[in-house]
Amino acid sequence: MARIVGVNLPPHKRIEIGLTYIFGIGKSLSNKILKGLNIDINKRVKDLSVEEVDRLKTVIESNYRTEGALKRDIASNIKRLKDIKSYRGTRHALHLPVRGQRTRTNSRTVRGNIRRTTGSGRKPAGKKT
Repeated sequence: MARIVGVNLPPHKRIEIGLTYIFGIGKSLSNKILKGLNIDINKRVKDLSVEEVDRLKTVIESNYRTEGALKRDIASNIKRLKDIKSYRGTRHALHLPVRGQRTRTNSRTVRGNIRRTTGSGRKPAGKKT
């Protein structure tokens, strides 16, 4: 089983898809990395040689921000927006959509699936006897 940047890659997936399990690496970046290392994108993770896994590790660790470092950067950027009290920062703080979406309808995922209409969330009536 290949372990890169603290993530166990699924052994039966193609390496192109397996690398996307690392936070910060998508499909296009995965293809770019594999082309640079001359590794076949159709090869399965379990079929990679130890040498190929080591080359992948060194390239990803040295050239790209992934996993914990990237998550820390994102969190610090959001904290900075909150500290300077920008519009985007206040939207983050209030758990509302940040990028201009409407809130009269939709935006359920950002607000935590809260339903604020009259009939929703009501408990079912008791059974008749």
